[in-house]
Amino acid sequence: MLQSSSRIVETLPLCKFEDKLPRWGLFLALCSALLWLPEAAESTLNCHTTCICASNIVSCSKKNLSTVPTALPLYIAVLDLSYNEINVLKAGWTPVKLPNLHNLLLSHNNLYSLSTEAFTNVKQLRYLDLSSNKLSQLDEFVFEPLVNLEVLLLYNNRISQIDKTAFATMANLQKLYLSQNNISRFPGELIKDRYRLEKLSLLDVSSNIIKNVPIDDLNTLPAWIRNGLYFHNNPLQCSCNLYTLLTHWVIRKMNSAVDFRDEYTCELPNLPKTQILDLSGASMNCSTFKEADEEAFLEQTLVLRCDTKHRDMAKTWTLPGNMTSGDNQTVKVLSNGDLQISPVRYEDSGTYTCFAASERFNETIYIVLKVHNFTMHGAGETMNTAYTTLVGCLASVVLVLMYLYLTPCRCFCCPNKGKTRGEDSIHSSMLSVTPTHGDPAMKAELNRHVAFIDSKDLQGQNGKVNPNGDEDNDDLDGEAGSLMKGKRKKSVAESISSVFSDTPMVV
Repeated sequence: MLQSSSRIVETLPLCKFEDKLPRWGLFLALCSALLWLPEAAESTLNCHTTCICASNIVSCSKKNLSTVPTALPLYIAVLDLSYNEINVLKAGWTPVKLPNLHNLLLSHNNLYSLSTEAFTNVKQLRYLDLSSNKLSQLDEFVFEPLVNLEVLLLYNNRISQIDKTAFATMANLQKLYLSQNNISRFPGELIKDRYRLEKLSLLDVSSNIIKNVPIDDLNTLPAWIRNGLYFHNNPLQCSCNLYTLLTHWVIRKMNSAVDFRDEYTCELPNLPKTQILDLSGASMNCSTFKEADEEAFLEQTLVLRCDTKHRDMAKTWTLPGNMTSGDNQTVKVLSNGDLQISPVRYEDSGTYTCFAASERFNETIYIVLKVHNFTMHGAGETMNTAYTTLVGCLASVVLVLMYLYLTPCRCFCCPNKGKTRGEDSIHSSMLSVTPTHGDPAMKAELNRHVAFIDSKDLQGQNGKVNPNGDEDNDDLDGEAGSLMKGKRKKSVAESISSVFSDTPMVV
């Protein structure tokens, strides 16, 4: 275009120009024609017509720009290019390095592509706004030069694919907004594994098409990360684990759960959307969540976490009995504010209180510790002892049964070997009031048998039992047993006791 303009000027008769205009007028006309070229008008910074310059801030918002203006001053700190028609952010949009540029705003453009070298000359950026554009994917290491970036806004785009290494080098990133896109996979690499962003305190993936979240991984996150983890307004699948997770966050008053409580919904087959916090009702009948207490065993090492909702807070502990950590030699406060107990004793049971404070927030956390009165392997030893006791009891029963049924037959059970004459009957008891050794006559006299007589079949006088009544069922002594048909000897009346006497009768 410049060459064609020069040719037009050269073809004009110079005499006519020299006649009507001086030479300086011709030069002025040529410069004015060059300034009116469309490309030049959009590429050169003009703080009077194209943009607004205020100290180190340059605002070119709503100027219908299709490219980024060139010749940006080196002292620029904030560049606002929002609400324009920029389609592609090329590698050379700024030919020189801008070491003082901290904020770059490119929202509400038609951006659909980012060059992998687009941020090479602006490595000092701390705030980048790419929201409300037409970006559909984030390629590998697209933000690699932005090692100092703290806030990245990517909401309200068309992002459906995110490379796992897209944010890998952003070690200082604290807030990442990815809501209102077409993301179907939860970016779990941002909170775990080798690509985890250590300083990330806010991750917004709400209003996407995510169906599942890694519940186990989310449960292990510190409270200051969960406090800024937003995943509401997604088509999540209902489960009791999801209900337990969110209920725990509500009890801990996490901002991500409390602020958007009604927007955490899930889907069940053939049923409309259900609020996750209502799953304990009739829909799935999930059990009511309750904060679990800490449990420990004797002699183990235990660490109690002061899991605050804000990072880098000053923490102090109060032990059971209003003691401090300095009063207990087995308790030590770690560098991160957690409390270590080693070794754990039974008297360490009780409620521990962590007081966390910062310039703007204060927080109190209560932890109830229950110490079992045995070591970690004590339960197994108890089981072994019970098992041994059971085996011993069974062995004893077997030995008793063997003794009763497997011992050799006694003489009294032999069919042809009855008792010897004068031997006591098996159904009677021998009453011996004196030693059996001595005079045989005295021994025979004292060997009496005890018998109990039922008074209902005997009739007597004056309360005396009739000794002459016939008793067919009386116990037979050894001699009568051998004769079988002999008559019972009559007892003298004086030897018979009253029916109401507790003394047995001697026959």
